[in-house]
Amino acid sequence: MNLHNQPASAEASPAAAGADAPYPPAAQGWYCVIVLALAVMVNFLDRGILNLLVEPIKQDLKLSDIEMSLVMGFAFTFFYAVFGLPVARWIDRGTRKLIFSGGLFIFSIMTFACGLAHSFAQLFVARVGLGVGETTSGPSAYSMMSDYFPPHRLPRAISVMQVGFVLGNGLAFLGGAALIAWAMTLDGVSLPFTGPLRPWQIVLMTISIPGFIVALLMLTVKEPPRRGGIPERIPYSEVFKLARQHWPIYLPLFAGMGLRSAQMFGQQNWGAAFYSRTFGWGPSEVGVAIGFSILVSMPLGLILGNWLAERFQKQGLADANMRVVVISTLFSVPFGILFPLMPSPWLAVAFSLVAAMTSIMAAAPENAAIQSVTPNRLRGQMTFLFLFIMNVIGMGLGPIVVGALSQYVFGEANIRFALAAMGLLAGLPAIYIFWKGMAPYGRAYAAGGVDVGARA
Repeated sequence: MNLHNQPASAEASPAAAGADAPYPPAAQGWYCVIVLALAVMVNFLDRGILNLLVEPIKQDLKLSDIEMSLVMGFAFTFFYAVFGLPVARWIDRGTRKLIFSGGLFIFSIMTFACGLAHSFAQLFVARVGLGVGETTSGPSAYSMMSDYFPPHRLPRAISVMQVGFVLGNGLAFLGGAALIAWAMTLDGVSLPFTGPLRPWQIVLMTISIPGFIVALLMLTVKEPPRRGGIPERIPYSEVFKLARQHWPIYLPLFAGMGLRSAQMFGQQNWGAAFYSRTFGWGPSEVGVAIGFSILVSMPLGLILGNWLAERFQKQGLADANMRVVVISTLFSVPFGILFPLMPSPWLAVAFSLVAAMTSIMAAAPENAAIQSVTPNRLRGQMTFLFLFIMNVIGMGLGPIVVGALSQYVFGEANIRFALAAMGLLAGLPAIYIFWKGMAPYGRAYAAGGVDVGARA
């Protein structure tokens, strides 16, 4: 079966809406956003809980910091790197809700498979499978929301969806702490062909269940009409041509995100290990502290970022979205550098809270910036490139750099210095790069977007 040639569903075809056609009813759009938020929550719950389990997995499977980094980062991004662009191409023509639902179903199966792993190779392969979910979810979600909401409402819709990101990350730690405590009470649990299960294996298998439910719920979402109709098959070269011709707009967005996400994922994935090695905290203590920190800081950051973007837009600033990204990075990077250097765990949690709050301010405006200036027919593929940078560069390399610094430079006991160094190496350049992109983005937004053939 050639997935690229699959027709859109009957739901989508009559909606071959022109660029000036009315947007779908608001109720449909917000229902879609709520379901997407649940899906994002499950996504980050499933993959984020591994961060809390770093030390138990590392000890049971006898892994080094580099091997654990590969499991957390590179393995997860491998599928995305190899198959992401064909999937994004499919998303630009196919029924997005079906693609999203199928990816989430596979994602949940592979989360369960992670719990069955008894070696580095088995865990690595299962984490590769998790990348299927990420490959299908991001481009599908942002493409659908762009067809449900006008540009000036898009940051708010994305902010609501990002609540799922907050809940997923927060519950990964809080729920993970509770699940670990529960799993520790179970004695002699085993499955046929696998033998006795460790507590971390039980946690991963249990946490996969909500994903199957949300995958079915996604099927109840109405596929929105594509504004401008369903595009013809577009050569891969066109999206690269667009990015190349308008590099002053896209390069700062992509490069800045790559650097900032490398800092974010590197510090996030090794955060639990930092508290354990530096202050002697166990998984339950780490889970409660970081989980509550996330649930407090990130909603505030989303609200503040959306408020600033809308305020700047009301003031007539064409660069409103990028302006928020610059402000966010300017504040979050220093706190991200300083938090691992604090003399007490609670000071580290406080500084990490501020870093998380100010960092997530940029989440909705930055994604809205991509959608607002990119032609509809290329949004799925352009979103893929954006998420490719975030996942393959950020999540793929960020944990590996921290792991390498910890293992070969500072020593595992001094992982705090590896985390701080990551902020210096990746975070500081990101501030300048985002700032350089403000003016070109503002001109493109004021002109109504960009297109192939027109120079930035």
